[in-house]
Amino acid sequence: MRVTVVSIPDCPNREVADARVRRALAVVRLADVELAHRVISTHELAVAERFHGSPTIQFDGVDPFASVGAPIGFACRIYPTYQGLAGVPTVTQLVEAIRSHLAR
Repeated sequence: MRVTVVSIPDCPNREVADARVRRALAVVRLADVELAHRVISTHELAVAERFHGSPTIQFDGVDPFASVGAPIGFACRIYPTYQGLAGVPTVTQLVEAIRSHLAR
C-alpha cells in the first residue's frame, strides 16, 4: 500500500497529517507501507488534479475522505471529525479508512 500526503506549500497541517498517518499505520500494524509526500504548487495544478485541499491523504491514489461536491482548488481542507471541524482527520478516522481500503 502506498500512502501519500498531498499538500500546498507551507501547509500548516502537513506535519500533523504525517504524524497521524504514521500513528494510524502503527495501530493497524502495517509495516510494508510506502509513505510519500507531494506538493501541489499552483491553482491550475490543483484544479487539473481535482485536489480537494491541503492536506489530502491518499491510499493507493484514492482519497478516502472525498465527498461529492467538495470544493476543488488551491486551499486548505476541512475535515468533519467526531470533535468538530479540523484541518486533519483523527487517528481513529484514519485507522477506519485504512481498514476499509484494505478490505476492498
